[in-house]
Amino acid sequence: MRVGVAQVPGIAVFRTIAAIVTAAFLALLFCIASPAQAATNHIRASLLAEKPAKPGETVMLALLMQPDKGWHGYWQNPGDAGLPPELEWTLPAGAKVGPMQFPVPQTLLVAGLMNHVYEHEFAVLIPFTLPADATPGTTLPLSAKASWLACTDAVCVPEDAVLAGTVTVGDGPADARFAGWRAALPAPLDRTGTFTATKEGWRLAIPFPAGAKVDKPHFFVSAEGIVDYAAPQVFRRRDDLLIVDLPRSKSASAEQATTLAGVLALGGDAGGISLVAKAGPVPDEGTPIEGSAAPAGTFTFAALWLAILGALAGGLVLNVMPCVFPILSLKALALARGNAEKAHHEALAYTAGVVLACLGLGAAMLGLRAAGEQVGWAFQLQDPSVVAVLLLLAVAITANFAGLFELPGLSLERGAGSMGAFGTGLLAAFVATPCTGPFMAAAMGAALVLPAWAALAVFAALGVGLALPFLLLGFIPPLRRLLPRPGAWMNTFRRVMAVPMALTVLALGWLAWRLGGASYALFALALAIALVAVLAIAGRMQKQGKPVARWAAPAGVALAALALVVTPRLAAERARGEESLIGAKPFSAAALAQARATGKPVFLYFTADWCLSCKVNEGVAIETDATHDAFAKAGVQVLMGDWTRRDPAITAFLETQGAAGVPLYLWYPAGAAAPQKLPQVLGPETLAGLASTKS
Repeated sequence: MRVGVAQVPGIAVFRTIAAIVTAAFLALLFCIASPAQAATNHIRASLLAEKPAKPGETVMLALLMQPDKGWHGYWQNPGDAGLPPELEWTLPAGAKVGPMQFPVPQTLLVAGLMNHVYEHEFAVLIPFTLPADATPGTTLPLSAKASWLACTDAVCVPEDAVLAGTVTVGDGPADARFAGWRAALPAPLDRTGTFTATKEGWRLAIPFPAGAKVDKPHFFVSAEGIVDYAAPQVFRRRDDLLIVDLPRSKSASAEQATTLAGVLALGGDAGGISLVAKAGPVPDEGTPIEGSAAPAGTFTFAALWLAILGALAGGLVLNVMPCVFPILSLKALALARGNAEKAHHEALAYTAGVVLACLGLGAAMLGLRAAGEQVGWAFQLQDPSVVAVLLLLAVAITANFAGLFELPGLSLERGAGSMGAFGTGLLAAFVATPCTGPFMAAAMGAALVLPAWAALAVFAALGVGLALPFLLLGFIPPLRRLLPRPGAWMNTFRRVMAVPMALTVLALGWLAWRLGGASYALFALALAIALVAVLAIAGRMQKQGKPVARWAAPAGVALAALALVVTPRLAAERARGEESLIGAKPFSAAALAQARATGKPVFLYFTADWCLSCKVNEGVAIETDATHDAFAKAGVQVLMGDWTRRDPAITAFLETQGAAGVPLYLWYPAGAAAPQKLPQVLGPETLAGLASTKS
């Protein structure tokens, strides 16, 4: 039986009959064409036991399938065509077998039909429980009549064999191959997903940490007749959820699904996770994942125009953000002060600077993503050196607005001509990156799934939206006449505009601290103070009519160079130091034995990047200052097992603890023979309390 979704009566039977008839017909043609090969199976099957076992114990069996080159077998739900392996058992009295456990499959699209296959050797694992009255030292015979379908891209052949195996009653070494076969199974997800019916199919929400990587994912539904296998699956991220739209099969109805079970393949060699979803709310929005299918209709000019309009609106809204509005205001007031005769030249130059900066940032982002980096808009803010330089830039603008010195491009007099306006446009676009506004998320998300040329058009539209107010002021004189008349109030307004820019400085300082820690943030602050001193001296000399560019510009460049060279090293040291706040070391059986031999308490925990409960517990209870201090005082030894990708050693240890997955938290009191299993949801004081008792 397959679990997951109720099926339309007759659909499964019809599909099975159709598959058998098709396979038989193809097999007949194949036998006519190649009669000499009819008796030879193209997938060799064998039945193996992992190790001896005691009476009543459960041991794992493996149905090992070894296809010839160019041939493939099928997953439990074969997709649009094919048949999975089936077994008819002959077992000793009192013995029983459990359900077959399949490894993560692959997709194979042939002539518009999507198949779920294995184009390599694979093992289906089956739990086998020995009779409770089995006699130690004896050998239990096993037998199974196996049938399966072996296919190439052009032909399918139904194959069968009678497989024999044995299980020894007693103790003995394990077959080392089983560790690799277990690692190929999907890891069980620790939480239940939700799904809801949509007009086109089903929308599924899978708990999945925002920081965990996924590359070209695919969701394999366990039940047949539910989804259109060959239709694109649309994946999006929203916070700690992975959202996937699954197109409905033509034979399925919106009311038939009660639960949805399957396997999420994470792409590449990252394996997969198995999960069950129940009916419940699913968010509509999210950021599309590059490498997954694009929404239905992948690229249309209508979708492109919507993205362009969204980018225009998003860029326009950025003008009222605290990092852009002061710059725009001062440029506008410069036009009102008497620079109207060349207003259109400055407007075009300013627009060119803004659009060029947006195109440059967009092209860099697309290039990095094409190279395999997981980056998004404002990706440069993940670079410590860029944040430090941006902080210096924001400090310089704030000092300029506060009247500490004069920057020609932001002058309230007659500006600095077209070149000054161009530079100011570059500046405005670059300092806009710490800010985000409405409409931008959808537009930038759409750009990630559009062709490169279309994505660049969206980034250009963002620049045009950002430059649009100044562009309109430059070309429409009546708009300029609406601006307030020049006067002494303008200098006061300029100083008022230093406040939002100062807020931008604070925001960047906070980002520096979060990105690289205290040492990094303090060094960036020291550079900012040095820059303020340089600008103050330059401003005093400007008021005396003395030239300052010859020495002030090199001084500014030197400070920026220090930011580029030194701050990344400080941030890197901080990142390495904070890899584990509580000093967790990698788990191994030897490391655990060594830690327990110290006679001190040991905390052992198992986690995975895709385990949402794990990440919540780490943020709330494990990687905290309170836990660090309590562990340090009690001398607690900490070991961590990362099960993000299946690890045979971790899998075996989890089984010894009766755990099917993560999280698993074990506390070994000093000198105790057995660990204390902690709950899967930890409170902020759980670990600190255990350490304080030194139990």
